Amino acid sequence: MSSVPPPDRSDDEPAPSLSDEELESFLREAAEGGGAPAPKEPSARARMVAARLREQEEPTPWRGPQPAPKPRRRWGAVVGVVALAAVAVIALRPSLVTDRFPGGEAGAAAAAPAPQPAETARPSGAPGDTGGSEQATRDEPFRGSPALRWAEGADAIELPEAKAVAGMSRADAELALRRTKEFLVAANLDPDVIAGGRPDEALDLLDPEAQKDLLPDRRRGLREPSRENDPVGLFSRFDPNEVRLAGDVVKVRGRMSLGGGKSGEIKVHADYTFVYPLVRADGGDHVERTIVRREITTLLLDPDRWYATPGKLAIHEYKVNTFNTACAVYDGYLHPVFPEDRERAAGPSVDPYDRSGELRDTQGEECGTVTRT
Repeated sequence: MSSVPPPDRSDDEPAPSLSDEELESFLREAAEGGGAPAPKEPSARARMVAARLREQEEPTPWRGPQPAPKPRRRWGAVVGVVALAAVAVIALRPSLVTDRFPGGEAGAAAAAPAPQPAETARPSGAPGDTGGSEQATRDEPFRGSPALRWAEGADAIELPEAKAVAGMSRADAELALRRTKEFLVAANLDPDVIAGGRPDEALDLLDPEAQKDLLPDRRRGLREPSRENDPVGLFSRFDPNEVRLAGDVVKVRGRMSLGGGKSGEIKVHADYTFVYPLVRADGGDHVERTIVRREITTLLLDPDRWYATPGKLAIHEYKVNTFNTACAVYDGYLHPVFPEDRERAAGPSVDPYDRSGELRDTQGEECGTVTRT
């Protein structure tokens, strides 16, 4: 409805009259924050109709104070809003803004933390502060942790480009890389193994010919774990009577490299950190994270030049550092430490997310304190 008078009407002519229904409609739309521009109408009549509308208005039922929604911190907030009225609307219903972005509700996904690029070389330092004071929850078990931006599970273990080395073909190198990844997944990411099961798939990848004692020792350690032969040296296992995973995601970060040893000997070096969010098996919502960093060098040997089983891996060496797990326990399981059981250890303070250096030498069985989990 236009408020500009027609050019052929003189100023002495009365303004066109609006029906009560038209004026009521305009006033209702104006009260709701929308509608067309105000019509040109005598103010007395407008006040009269407005008064009648107020008299007809039914009283709004009173609602007591409602609990405020718990804020969920998001990385990369979508937009900064300057109008106070808009801030109030966003606080109550963020979808009123995010749903108008391209993609509709998918706009909310844009607020998720951006994943970190894959690690291709040793970092120069530890990750920065990521809101470590924020408590993890069952719904967000990695909140407050650098692992929030890490890749998940097996997809985080990316293979480098294969090439012929040590007198062996590129296809042999591809096999060595693939078998090493399969071992890491079976030993550290298999849900049954994490829940305390036997790592049979991982054991089946190891060469019984190249290392006569390795498999018997590992199997003995699973039956009768000891300080000298504890399965957690190679396998990430938790006591199912004590804890279980909070959700089904394990975060992983690291890198793999390919090299050659002696003739007919392909070496694959892997350095990965695994982050396990856990809750007590008997219930409760408190989430603790145990972090395991592993370095392992595997060998794929040419059976024409070595005593070896085709397609199987030998283990040249391995090292492991575990964080936020009980010290001096050798029962084949990792034991995350919950707040009520936590005591400050005499050893050094260590950041379990710092991947910039070599694994610590733990031959002295030192037991320190983690700076964050």
